[in-house]
Amino acid sequence: MFDLQGYGPILIQGTLLTIKLGLASLFFGLIFGLLGACAKLSNLWILQKLANIYTTVVRGIPELLMVFFIFYGGSVIFLVIAKQLGYQGRINISEFWAGVVALSVMFGAYATEVFRMAIQDIPKGQFEAAESLGMTPFQTWTRIILPQMWLVALPGLGNLTLVLLKDTALVSLIGLKDLMYFAQRASQATQKPFTFYLAAALIYLALTSIITLFVMWCEARANPAARYAKMLRKQSRGQA
Repeated sequence: MFDLQGYGPILIQGTLLTIKLGLASLFFGLIFGLLGACAKLSNLWILQKLANIYTTVVRGIPELLMVFFIFYGGSVIFLVIAKQLGYQGRINISEFWAGVVALSVMFGAYATEVFRMAIQDIPKGQFEAAESLGMTPFQTWTRIILPQMWLVALPGLGNLTLVLLKDTALVSLIGLKDLMYFAQRASQATQKPFTFYLAAALIYLALTSIITLFVMWCEARANPAARYAKMLRKQSRGQA
């Protein structure tokens, strides 16, 4: 058993904040990814250029630098804009929302390519068939394209979600009181870094294992053929 010397509750508190940060970043990151993929596949060259610039720049910048840029640079940008509007006070960006923006932007840049390849993997004949049936573009996307796209994109999105969860630890460097922040403070206070960093590692491992199992479940639910084959295997084993 780990002797956490009374720091167990704050580690749980930090874990809950890490989960909250990860879920919020995942939600907005998926939106950025979908918008980026649609822009790259758009017939409008300006949207294609903007999406290419977005993915190229974000994927070329280290994650830690992106967190610092959003947190410190965002305050400066908002302050300059506010001064132009006549506001002379101070503007502070929340550590949590700075982390959400930074992680969402990074996740969205990589998710853009996952969604783009998944959409391009769908045969063009299905677009044409939907159009011949009189479906609107919205109906085509919601009823034909998106269900198939998720099936292809799920493995890649699962890997990106695991990376996103681990990247949440970077936000502790700007003062967000997440799991890594409390693990570091507890190790400094007790002079037992191995104990608390190992505890944090086990918690991250547990969270990533849950995500992996959830992604596997989603893949099975999204693939009717795989579910049918699994059912047949169970029936054959029962008969044997």
